[in-house]
Parts: sequence; C-alpha cells; structure tokens
Amino acid sequence: MTVPLVIVDGANVVGSVPDGWWRDRAAAAVRLRDALVPVLAAGLSDLPGPVEVSLVVEGQARDVPAVEGGVDVVRAAGSGDDTIADLVRREAGARRIVVITADRGLRERVTAHGAEVRGPTSVPRR
Repeated sequence: MTVPLVIVDGANVVGSVPDGWWRDRAAAAVRLRDALVPVLAAGLSDLPGPVEVSLVVEGQARDVPAVEGGVDVVRAAGSGDDTIADLVRREAGARRIVVITADRGLRERVTAHGAEVRGPTSVPRR
C-alpha cells in the first residue's frame, strides 16, 4: 500500500490563527513544521498514518530549515499555490493526496486533479 501524501499550504495555515505570526513569518512556519511532526505517524482524523507530509513555504518563510526524517519542506520559487498544484499534478493517481488549505481557488485547482482538501483546523497546532 502506498503512503498517502498530505500537502500543507504553509502560508494559509499559519495565517488562519491570529497569534502574531505576521511579526515573524519564518518562526511561525517553523512552529507549524514542528506541529506537523506527529501527523507523520498518526495521520489525520480521517486518514490513518503513516503519511508523508510536505509543508509548502514561500516568501519570508522560504528559508525554514528541513529536519531530517521529519516533515518535507518544499520551498516555492514563486507562488505557493502554483507549487502545491504542481505537487498534486505530479502525484495524481499514484496515491491518496490531501491538501490542507482554506484557499478556495487552490481547492478548485487541486480537486480537479483528484486531491482531497481539508481546512487548516485539521492539523494540530501548539
């Protein structure tokens, strides 16, 4: 059985909680990356683990370091949404894909390629 892929729209998920993230976007992305680690083994509420997790970062959060054996950090060269859509297209049909975002336009783009979508509240936050 192929391990499902969970793709997290970092900017969208970070921005969904008004916790002062705008003062230090990179630090907020690091907190999200670290909060996603348990998802690797546990999965999501309707998606049992293990799963692969890719956190897509952009802009000021692009320099977030990856942690070996942890969440895959994908640095968007341009638009995070375009990078997420490209990841979905690349993996479409090969395994179950779940994208975490509240962005309506992105939701339409990825579901057109067979991905499922969950809102930002589906990932753990510290």
